[in-house]
Formats: sequence, structure tokens, C-alpha cells
Amino acid sequence: MSKTIQCDIVSAQNEIWSGEAMQVFATGVSGELGIYARHTPLITQLKPGPVRVVDSAGEEQFFFCGGGIIEVQPHIVTVLADTAMRGEDIDAAAAEKAREEAERELADRTEAMEVAEAQAKLANAMAQLQALEQLRKKLQR
Repeated sequence: MSKTIQCDIVSAQNEIWSGEAMQVFATGVSGELGIYARHTPLITQLKPGPVRVVDSAGEEQFFFCGGGIIEVQPHIVTVLADTAMRGEDIDAAAAEKAREEAERELADRTEAMEVAEAQAKLANAMAQLQALEQLRKKLQR
């Protein structure tokens, strides 16, 4: 019995990563997901945040997904992300600037739609910074 599962992480722009994984971790709207080979099928929305993949060599790969959907089948996991990037490609300065901008927009809120948009931007920026922090901790080990 195989101890790996095929994992594909794609965004609207391109394929971010594809390979065999021993474990996949992501944050769904209902909480944290830990996926292994032969997992029960499911489809759920993803919150903006880190996606971690332990590849077949045991190496941990970090990615950021700005929301989307994850589909799990017994032998394949597909992450269909709104936006996605490798952890090492996250621009900390840009994420911090986006966070500050979103906080300013929230402070100057006028209409409900603008508030919702600013909150979404803030959540995305905070999730990028969180993913970057997790990657930094891994690199310090």
C-alpha cells in the first residue's frame, strides 16, 4: 500500500507544485486539514494561509494560497488556489505594506462593501505574513 498521495497546487496563472506527498496540511473554512494517502474524499473552501506539503523525501515544502478550494480523493489532492506562491517567493515588505493599507482602509470605512473588501485584503496580507513566519521558523531548525 502506497504511503504517498499525488498533490497538485495550482492557481489561475500556473501550476505551483506537483508531486508525491506523504502529508498535506491546509486551513479550510472549518479548520485545519491534515491529509494522508487514502484520505476520505472531501471538497472544501480554503482560507487564505499557508499550505504545507511533506514530500516523498520527507522534505517540508511551504506555499501560500490566497483562498480557493481543496479537493481530496484517496490518491490525489488538488489545491485550486485563487492566488498561490511558494513560501520563499513571499515578499515580506509587500505583505506588510498590504496589511498597513488594509488597516487604513478599515479605519476610513464608509460603505459595507468597502469594509468587506478591506477585511479580505487584511486577512490575505496577515495570512501571507503568517506563512512567511512559519517558513522562517522551519529554516531556523
